[in-house]
Amino acid sequence: MHTSTSREPTIYSVAQLNSLARQLLTEEFTDIRVNGEISNLSTPSSGHLYFSLKDSLAQIRCAMFRTRMQRNTPKLTNGMQVTLRGQVSLYEPRGDYQLIVNAIEADGTGALQRNFELLKQKLAAQGLFDASHKKAIPSLPKCIGVITSPSGAAIRDVLSVLKRRFPAIPIIIYPTAVQGEAAKHEIVQAITLANQHPQCDVLLLCRGGGSLEDLWAFNEELVANAIFSSSLPIISGIGHEIDFTIADFVADLRAPTPSAAAEHAVPSQEHWLHQLQQVETRLIQQLQRKLHATQQQLNWLDKRLQSQHPKQQLLRHAQTLDQLELRLHHSWQSLFQRQQHQLNQLQAKLWQHSPTAKLQQYQQQQRFLHQRLQRSMHQSLQVRQQQLLRYSQTLHALSPLATLERGYAIVRRVDDQHVITQRQQLQVGTLIHTRFAQGSIISRVEDLDT
Repeated sequence: MHTSTSREPTIYSVAQLNSLARQLLTEEFTDIRVNGEISNLSTPSSGHLYFSLKDSLAQIRCAMFRTRMQRNTPKLTNGMQVTLRGQVSLYEPRGDYQLIVNAIEADGTGALQRNFELLKQKLAAQGLFDASHKKAIPSLPKCIGVITSPSGAAIRDVLSVLKRRFPAIPIIIYPTAVQGEAAKHEIVQAITLANQHPQCDVLLLCRGGGSLEDLWAFNEELVANAIFSSSLPIISGIGHEIDFTIADFVADLRAPTPSAAAEHAVPSQEHWLHQLQQVETRLIQQLQRKLHATQQQLNWLDKRLQSQHPKQQLLRHAQTLDQLELRLHHSWQSLFQRQQHQLNQLQAKLWQHSPTAKLQQYQQQQRFLHQRLQRSMHQSLQVRQQQLLRYSQTLHALSPLATLERGYAIVRRVDDQHVITQRQQLQVGTLIHTRFAQGSIISRVEDLDT
């Protein structure tokens, strides 16, 4: 029995295929060098670097892990020309073909960056950046034109800011591409169209952030010339605050972001309302001052008319008579007061020379001296009493009686009353008189200690 066998094709899972592809790539391209330009640089907090390396025809994703970085690793920027050394690999979860970088050597500024600098120098020399050519931005535009992509985030930010600040101002959107080869032509056409039909009095040229090549449409000489030739003032709001394009230098006003461009384009509605309220207040105040001045002038004329009436003249004469009467009364009162003051002074002088005052003064002095004498005698008597007390205490301390009270005795010979102070003054059989603090005795010496 004859049987034929046929080999069935192998069926791989996606994970298996990506794993085999990665093995083949890493085995074939273990250590290679690639030259190109940095683009789409990303530096997350992990410390790893992710970017694209490109030339004029193609690009490849690259990753350099933090452990591979050395001291001589250059600081990367978009547009930088470098030579990378590493191995080709494949990121299996997404199937992304990539270059794992082990070392980086800087070659200098990339081609796009060089083109940017060369065009910048050329246009600066032609005067496109001169401040003298900048057109003034209207403080309150009648209509605002926005040149940007209708589907990007920039248009949403711009419309949001314009609606918040001054929703009454109309807006015309000129939709254009803001990236790619056709973008520069569409931007020029939009600027030309806005100038041919001047419905707007200011234009916003906007785009969100991106890499140097993403923003390249705004670095084209064609776009720069269109901005410079525009009779309408143009505010540029391209990329982020750190991004600068040729369009920014040529524009009449450069804003760091699309939202900031919208902020510059219109004033705050609240600010204008506040200004209008201030103008209204000033007008009302001026009208009130004018009315007040007119009323004052009318009152003055009325008073002049009234002052010419005969009745007013009689009233003025009557008033003059009243004033003369008051002056006479005041004069009489002043004379009376002066005379009264002189009389008081004479009475005071008379009182100063009166003996009664002298007598009262002497009596007061005598009472004062008597009091001093009494105090002096009392103080002297106290001092003498204190001295007597001290002398008595001193005498008592020196008295023999005080010595006896402390337990001592006075011994005398009976025959001659001499005080015995030492043993040699006594003999056996001598009669002695001994006095104590309380009482005394007579005794005979029977024996003398040697």
